[in-house]
Amino acid sequence: MSDVGIRRAPPEAGPATPEPAEDLEALRRRLQQAVARVCPAWLSASQEDIVQAAMLRVLESGRKSGGMTPHGASYLHKVAYSAAVDEMRRHFRRHEVQAGETPAWELAPAEMKNPEEMTVSREIDRGITACLSRLQRPRRLAVTLFLQGYTVPEAGRLMGWTTKKTEHLVARGLEGLRACLSRKGLQP
Repeated sequence: MSDVGIRRAPPEAGPATPEPAEDLEALRRRLQQAVARVCPAWLSASQEDIVQAAMLRVLESGRKSGGMTPHGASYLHKVAYSAAVDEMRRHFRRHEVQAGETPAWELAPAEMKNPEEMTVSREIDRGITACLSRLQRPRRLAVTLFLQGYTVPEAGRLMGWTTKKTEHLVARGLEGLRACLSRKGLQP
């Protein structure tokens, strides 16, 4: 048998060429939209950082796959979600609050009108903050997310815990929070 008449594919051309600038801008806009959909309001100051991290992930994925990057909406949503979760984890590890920004757990749901309600609200707020600070860190994180309105499965996904572990941390944390508030004479 001879190879006469059989054409071979040319060898792979070197590394993938960079994407044109307009493609990168379109990709960035799509990632900004995806991040805006998945990013919670309390993390909005970090939205640009999340977009940058997601952009790097997409470009790194393209580099590893030889320039064949999947840019479907589902893929971009997953990348944006993953980058947002990573930023949340970093935020909780650093326990940072931007200068002049009130922590999310201290925000009042509605404006208080009378001074007595405001005083009672501040006292309860100080009590909750003090009691939360006494909880073990995992319980404190789980309860804080729960009090901010995250469901147990959502909190578990954000922190990288199983649902069962998160349920346990929330239940034990709320139990400790109630006991601490009761000792302070505050009714949860």
